[in-house]
Amino acid sequence: MSMRAELHRAGGLLRSTDLMQRGYSAHTIAAACAAGAVVRPARGRIALPDADRELVLAAQRGMVVTCVSLARRRDLWVRRSGGFHLATQSPQQHAPRGPHRVHWGGAVVRREPFAIIDSIENALNYVATCQPPEEALAIWESALHSGLVSRPALVRLPFRGAARRLVERCSPHSGSGVETYVLQRLRRLRLDVVPQAIVRGRPVDFLIERCVILEVDGATHTGRQRDRDNLNDAIEALDGYFCIRVSYRQVFEDWPEVQRLVMMAVAQAQLAGGPGGRA
Repeated sequence: MSMRAELHRAGGLLRSTDLMQRGYSAHTIAAACAAGAVVRPARGRIALPDADRELVLAAQRGMVVTCVSLARRRDLWVRRSGGFHLATQSPQQHAPRGPHRVHWGGAVVRREPFAIIDSIENALNYVATCQPPEEALAIWESALHSGLVSRPALVRLPFRGAARRLVERCSPHSGSGVETYVLQRLRRLRLDVVPQAIVRGRPVDFLIERCVILEVDGATHTGRQRDRDNLNDAIEALDGYFCIRVSYRQVFEDWPEVQRLVMMAVAQAQLAGGPGGRA
């Protein structure tokens, strides 16, 4: 395998000692650098010229990619990242210029020497104090839902403060980050809410007070999928359920109206007797 192929396979960046352990001599590496095939972004590091800029920056600063930046790289639900997030254990290191944030403090899982990408557990630990509570919980539950972490494993780690409280609250049952938001807001209204409930043999986002179905649509709810959803809404309405369908935008930009619709539907459904009959 060529040196460029080795680097590409490793994400575009390797330590020079790693390349030497794979059979490339110091002379071969120097010649590749001189020819422009590879570059030295930091001492002891070799990279492709078009290597991931975030990884290169982390290597240059001797830091690790973490918090919401790592969550985004792991395809977790992140509403807004707020710049590039790095972590270091040394207060002598400073954030690079630009919209970046550096996290200090010990890791809950010991990092491998020379790592430039943090563990998901360490990233979640920083998320707990870096992000607003609702957003932090959504990211944690996204990690659980994706299978990157498990709650029993998280319980056994030395999380403290906000992170320990998230360990106690988080659940793998939210299908998306937006569902985490909605569930927390509905429960604050002291409503009986079942997320991912089964109604007439199919899952619905939320079943509220056993009579109101709330579905939250993403941008992909178009075409045939939307047609199926409309048909299911109609059938469920004939069975006595009150069906409310809202968008991602409505959840985050017009929640008071969504809340009003839910409370009105609960009141009317309970007066009507709910599924199975009228009062």
